[in-house]
Amino acid sequence: MQRTTNLGCLLVVCTLLAACGPGQRDHRIVIRNPMDQERHELVAIPYTEWSDAFGTDSIVTIVDASSGVEIPYQRETKGMSGTQNILLEVTVPASGSVTLAVEKSAPAPATVRTYARYVPERYDDFAWENDVVAFRMYGKALEGRPDDAHGLDIWSKRTKDLVVDKWYAQGDYHTDHGEGMDYYSVGMTLGAGDIAPFANDTVVFSKHYRQYEIVDNGPLRSTFKLTYEPWQVGTKTVSVTKQFTLDAGSQLNRVEVTYSIDGDGELPVAIGVARREKPGSLLQEERDGIFGYWEPEIGNHGITGIGVILEEGSFSGFGNLSNQYLAFAETTNGTPLVYYVGGAWNKAGAYTSAEAWFDYLHTFKERVASPLNVEIN
Repeated sequence: MQRTTNLGCLLVVCTLLAACGPGQRDHRIVIRNPMDQERHELVAIPYTEWSDAFGTDSIVTIVDASSGVEIPYQRETKGMSGTQNILLEVTVPASGSVTLAVEKSAPAPATVRTYARYVPERYDDFAWENDVVAFRMYGKALEGRPDDAHGLDIWSKRTKDLVVDKWYAQGDYHTDHGEGMDYYSVGMTLGAGDIAPFANDTVVFSKHYRQYEIVDNGPLRSTFKLTYEPWQVGTKTVSVTKQFTLDAGSQLNRVEVTYSIDGDGELPVAIGVARREKPGSLLQEERDGIFGYWEPEIGNHGITGIGVILEEGSFSGFGNLSNQYLAFAETTNGTPLVYYVGGAWNKAGAYTSAEAWFDYLHTFKERVASPLNVEIN
């Protein structure tokens, strides 16, 4: 999306200066990139800082002050009654910066690129997606069925379009009709990176989620929570809430997992990835908290890569069972554990080898550790 005046970019900048009003005309948003590679991602400006600089007018256009190109944005509520953050989708050059300005005018309609919803018509699934990948978790109605499964499911896409509603309506998403398909086999595993307690050398599964809450739903970021009823893990009773956040263009979700734990308040957990019979490629970096799996090709469906990254700290180790690989971590009562999880499909064209996929995971971890710097001046 692009917005310029007839007199060019210089007039755009001058117009934006005047549009901010007295006492605000010198304010600019400067976003700096501390890494030596270009970055395209979302940044968040706390709404208190935003409103101090630009006021509370909800009808604004944000542009690159040099080029006049319009910048997509979203008002993030985090489940509150009002805006908590302004999310900006920006491209920032390596070791460089971009300067943005704000115009009090109607923005171009934003393209919706993230979406999440409860799917009661398919055994209480909860499904979500962005423009590059899609996922689902299984609900109560699937329990006890012959086709029951436990972990995180990933759908392979090779279209930028959102497909969840369309594929569920068609009911034939296990066949590739040109947009992608669901060929990932979860079974009785943690699938594409779900999490569960680990005790007595085994994964202790919960039942499927019982409640959901959609916190924000696009156009650039979707966030939701899934809540699970208590279950026994040895002598402890535990329950869990999982909050998933998926940004436009990202292969990985941010997952914030909070356990309530009766007993001593500590709980070993495992993040699991379904293991295929044929060998694939593994990336296991305990100290850096990175796990990657590039699967073997499955029939003529292609190859899926799965990735798991801890936001901070390291894994406490790696292991495997006959049907899944495991990355271990420690949790405590009421303290969120944050990790990133997702995947890629070679037929989508962006990541077509184990090397390319593992490079993405390394770069993603570096971006998490070195966030873009945002200033309003």
